[in-house]
Amino acid sequence: MPPVPPMRLLSYAERDLPAGLAAQVTAIEARVWPGSAPGHDPALRPRVLLLVDDAGTVGASLALLHKEIPCGGRGRRAAGLSAVVTRPELRGRGLGGRLVAGARAALAADPAVDLALFSCDRPLAPFYEAAGFERLPGTVLVGGTPAEPLATDAPGFDKEVLAAFFAPDPEAAADRAALTGTRVPLYPGAVDRLW
Repeated sequence: MPPVPPMRLLSYAERDLPAGLAAQVTAIEARVWPGSAPGHDPALRPRVLLLVDDAGTVGASLALLHKEIPCGGRGRRAAGLSAVVTRPELRGRGLGGRLVAGARAALAADPAVDLALFSCDRPLAPFYEAAGFERLPGTVLVGGTPAEPLATDAPGFDKEVLAAFFAPDPEAAADRAALTGTRVPLYPGAVDRLW
C-alpha cells in the first residue's frame, strides 16, 4: 500500500468552497453514497472541513452544521458532524480519524458553539469516541421537521448519539445531564434530515 501524501486541514463556509474542491467532495460522496444529493441547507450554516494534499486532491471531508437546540430549559448553540467521508482508496490509513479529531478541535475553539451533537451508525461509535466524542446513552435525536420527524430510534435504524461539551463547567455538566437519555428535538429540516 503506497504511503498517504502529507495532507493539510482546510476549512471553508460551504458557500465559499472552491469549485474544484466542491466537485471532488461531490464525486467522493457519490461513490460512497450513490444517489445522495450534494450540499447542505444554508440555514444550518454549513462549514466544510477537508484533508487535502499538496496536489489539491481531497482525501476526506465532512460538514459541520449549526443550529440552536433546546437543552435543559434554555437554548444551546449546537453543531453536528455530517457527511463524513474518506476517498475509498485511502480508507484505513487514519485520514477519517484525523479529520474528525480536527473537527472536534475546531468546534471546541469556536466561541459560537456550546456543544457538538450528532448520530452515527452504532458500529462507528468507537471511531468517534477515539476522536474525543462521548456516547449519550438513551438519547434520541429527532430530525426532519415537526410535521415529518425522523428519529434515531426509528424502525430499521441502529444509531448511536454522540456529543462533546464545550461550555465551561458547570454549564457543560448541566448540558450533558439535560441531553442524556432524552429525546432531543433537533429538527434540522427537510434537506439535512438527520445529521
